[in-house]
Amino acid sequence: MEFFLKGFVNAARLIASLDLEVYLIVWTSLKVSLVATLLASLLGVPLGTLIALKRFRVKSLLLIVLNTMMAFPTVVIGLLFYGLLSRRGPLGDLDLLYTPAGMALGLFVLAFPTVVNLTLAAIQGLDPRLIVTCKLLGATPVQQTWKILTEARFAITAAIVVAFGRVISEVGIAMMIGGNIRGFTRTMTTAIALETSKGEFELGIALGTVLLTVAFGVNGMLFLLQRGKL
Repeated sequence: MEFFLKGFVNAARLIASLDLEVYLIVWTSLKVSLVATLLASLLGVPLGTLIALKRFRVKSLLLIVLNTMMAFPTVVIGLLFYGLLSRRGPLGDLDLLYTPAGMALGLFVLAFPTVVNLTLAAIQGLDPRLIVTCKLLGATPVQQTWKILTEARFAITAAIVVAFGRVISEVGIAMMIGGNIRGFTRTMTTAIALETSKGEFELGIALGTVLLTVAFGVNGMLFLLQRGKL
């Protein structure tokens, strides 16, 4: 127990001292996670809405694929993008391997099916009479879609938060695509794994504390938003 207490005390000192390395790691994590989540939201919310509202032949197959993607092992995604972005890969000329942009691309693939599936579930959970009422009132398809998104806004926001939480806590993709390069692609999760293996327990606890604080803050804002206090 004393070992843990000492680690937390030293971690607090490290955070309070405004250690440049710690804050650079935190900034890299936030940057790639926010970019990946933003891209997943911009593409995933419209796609989830479209799948929920439309009927087409391969809808069942598409739903199976999306559900399978949610269970996709992250190391497999990392391996796939490592092959695509490596020098010998089809996207090797883009020089995205071991860069924050490459990490964001891999994390986007992780977040995308989460946003799509949870948006789909949010819209399907609405009162089915909503669309009928909109049509009876003469609303255009665009107005109908906007009304549906407005009614499901809290659930969709929760979907985006869940996706963000998943990507910021991910280690396999960040390690394989980013390479854990100090000062460039090192994130909180990869730094925790590395520093703990080296015996640097204090830094690991410091980064873990920041990671939990970020997760708490994001979920706290979601809670306040749902209560109408933001």
